[in-house]
Amino acid sequence: MKGLLLLLSSISVIFISILISQSTYLPGIPLLHQTSTFFVASISSLFKSININTDQDQQSMSNAIKNTMSKTLHHAKITPHRSGARGHADHGWLNTYHSFSFASWYNPKFNSFGSLRVLNEDRVKANSGFPTHPHRDFEIFSYIISGELTHRDSMLTKGAEGDAGSDKFYRMHRGDVQFTTGGTGIAHSEFNEHNKDTVHFLQIWAIPWKRGLKPRYHTRNFSDDEKRKGFVNILSPLKGGVDATAEQEKVAEPTIPESIPIHADFVMGAGIIAPQTSFEWKVGAKATEAAKRKVYVHLPMTKGGKAKVRLDGRDDAILEEGDGAFVESVNAGDKLVVESVGEAEAEVVVLDTA
Repeated sequence: MKGLLLLLSSISVIFISILISQSTYLPGIPLLHQTSTFFVASISSLFKSININTDQDQQSMSNAIKNTMSKTLHHAKITPHRSGARGHADHGWLNTYHSFSFASWYNPKFNSFGSLRVLNEDRVKANSGFPTHPHRDFEIFSYIISGELTHRDSMLTKGAEGDAGSDKFYRMHRGDVQFTTGGTGIAHSEFNEHNKDTVHFLQIWAIPWKRGLKPRYHTRNFSDDEKRKGFVNILSPLKGGVDATAEQEKVAEPTIPESIPIHADFVMGAGIIAPQTSFEWKVGAKATEAAKRKVYVHLPMTKGGKAKVRLDGRDDAILEEGDGAFVESVNAGDKLVVESVGEAEAEVVVLDTA
């Protein structure tokens, strides 16, 4: 429209110029030739200008269409939670970041997200850790990124590990996830018993669908090779749900095979995404109850700032290491595209909750 108005306006100016030129034509050159030459040159210049403007308009329109088409979740609200907005404490032996209110750090904007209550990114130095402490009525899981972390039940003394099953004692390494149902109450320690290496891990708490559950431990390893193929399901709801029978609780079968069962309408996934490639998270993972979902995406600090991801093709949803994002107003079955846009591969954790 702007180009058309410019065309009409400029043609009027050209005709006026032609009239003026009739009184100042050059001797020896026919007037018609002078005016037609001037007219053609002016029109040529005009269209060149219009083409430039049109090209710019087309480029702007193309960019707008591209940005719109790259989004698959038009109805979703995505809000980054920047690393700098997290709580932080360095106790010497423990360097910890809190995505949600925890310990002495409180922020009313970040109390919980669905049944997700705690997400701490911790580094614990060698020969130190969390001494025996109690838990109850929370689902608690540790995701090991690097180093070594030893889990020991309070009923097991150091040195008696040979007589214990892995539910009471487990020395965790990269890829391991150790899961605890606090239920009516348990006590355990988590210690880095390595003599020199720091352990880096995520500690995550979820609110169970009911209180007073029987305490239980689960530990499982999830390989990097599988995580590089796509998102791997780490946790899924216990089969039987909130009304699970005693037998179902004993068997502890997860909704998704080869994952760890959790007492919540909750799924956890993890993937390692190479630069310039994308993974797709299917909301609910075909395993949850509620159709209306929320997803929290976290990018751990693993590559010295070289890893970045973009969510749903949105330039305002690019996450750097330590960042997270609240993805709201999504439904079971929706597809969330996570694209690695940094220099290094990105290890991404997805927490899908009702």
